Amino acid sequence: MHDFDELAAFDAVLASGSLTRSARKMGLAKSTLSRRITQLESRLGQTLLRRQANRLIPTEAGLVFHDYCREMLSLASRSREALADLSGVIRGRLTLGVHCSLARSWAARVVEAFLERHPEVELTLQAREHPECSPESQCVQVWLGELPTETGLKAEPLGQLTQRLYASPDYLAHHQAPTHPQALADHSWVDLLGTTHDGLTLHHAERDAFCFRPPRSRLRVDLPMLHVDAIARGQGIGVLPAWLVAAREEHHPGELVACLPEWRPTPLAATLLYPYGQRPRRLDALLEALRQAVPAAWRTPS
Repeated sequence: MHDFDELAAFDAVLASGSLTRSARKMGLAKSTLSRRITQLESRLGQTLLRRQANRLIPTEAGLVFHDYCREMLSLASRSREALADLSGVIRGRLTLGVHCSLARSWAARVVEAFLERHPEVELTLQAREHPECSPESQCVQVWLGELPTETGLKAEPLGQLTQRLYASPDYLAHHQAPTHPQALADHSWVDLLGTTHDGLTLHHAERDAFCFRPPRSRLRVDLPMLHVDAIARGQGIGVLPAWLVAAREEHHPGELVACLPEWRPTPLAATLLYPYGQRPRRLDALLEALRQAVPAAWRTPS
């Protein structure tokens, strides 16, 4: 009979190549981790790891055994999940990946409420620049904007975020506010995220759509808040989700005002991504919590 602590120790060290890093990640003393691997090798009568330079690498026996090791760990994990589901208790580990625009403004509060309701759950919240589209992914994701054609995951619409053109009052005080999209060519354009490099289509309820080709920004960032800050500091006009601006205005009122309010960029789709097939109870609980936490403005864009 294998000891699952020993199996987990071997799997962790094989993944990292380091006793020190693995011990830190598992919250164990390095000596404890080393002893577990030694005990496993003794039970098997085989050397599983050898040192090469500053890294531990698998022996031939280690490579062969690792496949079986992962299967046993996976089976043990699934069996615990099945028993937990029977008990009705929501417990275990979860990963929630969200578009970086939503991590602080929305997801953090949703996660806090979820963990308060389910004290036996451990959750990792990740702010992402790109969705993870592998069908083997077991994390839940909330994404804004277009998705790859093939994600390998179930995509459930959550709503849409209205977008508008914004500038700071200080910028508009020094530059004549545009009265038609054609006038945007005479203004500084802020697109640090690169979302309008391929062009911007503005829609009007009573007029034909207008296609604007903004100039390329010489500065690129990967944090939406830096993009918002640049517009609020008077660098020019740019596209922002109205819901995010409203959330910011609660703490920084008067920093942003809408330009050309009758002309709207295409809304951003908000999508919930999760694996197909049977799921652990804790994952379904998280999905339901996310659905319930969708702001009303996403469902009925203004």
